[in-house]
Amino acid sequence: MSGQTSPPSVPALLRARLLIGHEPAPPDFISRLNYYPWLIVGTTCIGAFIGQLDASIVQLALPALEREFHAGLTAVSWVAIAYLVALASLLPVFACLSEMFGRKLLYLGGYALFTIASLMCGLVGHLNLLILFRLVQGVGGALLGANSLTILVKAAGPERRGRAMGLFAAAQAVGISAGPVVGGLLLGTLGWRWVFWVSVPFGLAGIIVGWFVLPQTTGLATEKRFDWKGAFLLTPAVVSIVVILSEFRAWGLRSIPLIGTVLAATILLPLFAWRERKAAAPLIDLRLFRIPAFTGGMIAVNISYALLYSMFFLMSFAFIRGFGDSPIAAGLRLAIIPIALGLVAPISGALYERMGARIVTTAGMALCCGAMVLLSQTLTGAIGRGIPRMGALALFGMGLGLFIAPNNSATIAAAPEDRSGEAGGMLNLMRVLGCIVGVATASTTLSWRLAVLTGVGDHTLGVPTQTVLVAANDVLWLLGAFAVVSGCAALLRSQLRRAPATETAR
Repeated sequence: MSGQTSPPSVPALLRARLLIGHEPAPPDFISRLNYYPWLIVGTTCIGAFIGQLDASIVQLALPALEREFHAGLTAVSWVAIAYLVALASLLPVFACLSEMFGRKLLYLGGYALFTIASLMCGLVGHLNLLILFRLVQGVGGALLGANSLTILVKAAGPERRGRAMGLFAAAQAVGISAGPVVGGLLLGTLGWRWVFWVSVPFGLAGIIVGWFVLPQTTGLATEKRFDWKGAFLLTPAVVSIVVILSEFRAWGLRSIPLIGTVLAATILLPLFAWRERKAAAPLIDLRLFRIPAFTGGMIAVNISYALLYSMFFLMSFAFIRGFGDSPIAAGLRLAIIPIALGLVAPISGALYERMGARIVTTAGMALCCGAMVLLSQTLTGAIGRGIPRMGALALFGMGLGLFIAPNNSATIAAAPEDRSGEAGGMLNLMRVLGCIVGVATASTTLSWRLAVLTGVGDHTLGVPTQTVLVAANDVLWLLGAFAVVSGCAALLRSQLRRAPATETAR
């Protein structure tokens, strides 16, 4: 009848009561603290920290894995990409399941799975097994990522969102900062296996703290149906795109595997989009992309993270193979980027609350472009390689620090209030897809340039150091394109306003 809503079904009510009953409530003495929302934010920051710690360590370890397993650039890049593929393809799935079954236990399960897989990654003796357990790690990371921003946003509220997002970005930056330093020390002393084992104690800490701090889930979507068809289409679509980006140079443009993969992507992506438009409860609400400010922000999220991870991949090989640095020295130098990012990120959150996103984000990408021009000069030897190179990396990190938190906050703010959870999950998805694009395209482009310069690509072992640096400098053009696209997306962002709750339903 008009003006009335039908009551939830008995199975739905039972499901909600059973699931919430199994989620442990935080002790009263914790939940009553005035700063309790910040404790929740801090708990999500632990997950952000270990995720980025693992990512930056793995990037630094790729040259060592190339030598350890006698593998090419394309093969070892899958140690990084496999994790990201699982993460990207499962993020929307777990985001939807979290709305139906609760966030707390799934979030804690993500910590547990990530920790176990990290332990197993350090125990294997074959590259294929390492890639397999990296996939498992990605499943755990998807459980964490599908819930982290939504938990944070709900705990912080609109009045604290900018600062909370700044702290979240800072935690990610600290994880990335610690990764190269700790990874360099571990690679130089204990070996590559420890770069995976180092995440284990942080994962255990996340489980314990999360059990006592995270609140029980409220507002479960007990009547929501899971979009199984969309889920089955999304995973192969993501995998096909990644395979194209990673393997097209090695396979050749006319190879049957590449043609088949392109054909699969051409079919799967439109089919997935068609399915999501028709589904009553879509896995990804594509109607959010009708909001111009949201769409521009998502493009900027994707390309900015591609810029960050392609820089990590590229400079890991440039430092170790090109400049002949030890893993410890390379780690210390790479740490300059995330340290600068982490120092600037909280400030950028406050600047966003005062000035808005457009000015801050555009200035951030302008700094990144200037940094890459300076870095190119150091790679070619046009200017000194010491202080100028470190200054370029610091400037690059500062630029991303100005860009990431304000862009993320403004993108979520552009979505309707009742769609903030879906917007947060989609932001995480675009971030991970950006990481995949960055690693895959940087690996492929570096391999291509080495093949052009030496006649034999896909590895850096035995290649003259100057040739590695010339190839790395060529790849900087790709990174420059990423920065320009991100800056344009931020510059052309419409005047931000929150869309009405009914706008995306039309």
